[in-house]
Amino acid sequence: MRPGRGTRIYRTSIRHARTSPLRHRFAHRSHTWLVDLDDLPQLGVLAPLARFESRDHLGDPHRSLRQNLDTFLATQGIDLQGGRIRMLAMPRVLGTVFNPISIHWCHDRDDRHVATVVEVHNTYGDRHAYLVRPDERGRAEVDKALYVSPFNDVSGRYSLTVPEPDDRLHVQVVLHRRGHDPFVASMTGVAVPVTTRSVLRLALTQPLEPLAVMARIRLHGIRLWLRRLPVQPRPPHHQEAVQ
Repeated sequence: MRPGRGTRIYRTSIRHARTSPLRHRFAHRSHTWLVDLDDLPQLGVLAPLARFESRDHLGDPHRSLRQNLDTFLATQGIDLQGGRIRMLAMPRVLGTVFNPISIHWCHDRDDRHVATVVEVHNTYGDRHAYLVRPDERGRAEVDKALYVSPFNDVSGRYSLTVPEPDDRLHVQVVLHRRGHDPFVASMTGVAVPVTTRSVLRLALTQPLEPLAVMARIRLHGIRLWLRRLPVQPRPPHHQEAVQ
């Protein structure tokens, strides 16, 4: 087993809070990985428990994750000249994967942070990549562009808190609309060593976590629907749209 340069696993706590027009909150435990796109983990016989594949992210599924990010950045006028890209994402586990959000921190060849790509997926198979340039505290704003929840249209603006993680992880997304913030989500976590034991422990304590994430999203959606929260129409979305 070769974890790869700088690879970390984070045990996470995920919290969602909807404040309008209905109040609804939930929290759950999960995990996520931080990997270097030039040195992905090689887990040997444990590989089915954690794979990172191009087909699960933006770009051409027949090219590498690194190639796809470089191509994407080039469309925005950015050339990292070989600088590192670190990705925070849930891996494919026993053939299943779902990443509500994955984050790429992009550096130039002098290891200066240049931009952050925040990729969002919904349960309908759509994805959207937001290119942002956070300040020194990891904060940025961007207009919402992807239909994520059937109870929220695509209006509003996101405040993102996406500092590059070290031993601790903190990510927050706040949706702003005129005079109120109808949705807040956060993910916090602590890094654990990437070892055979830690990978196996996650497989035993959080089996098929990608499926569990999707199931939780749908369960909470059913609860909101039963409370008669109106469903918003879903607009068409171009798979590789960017903002």
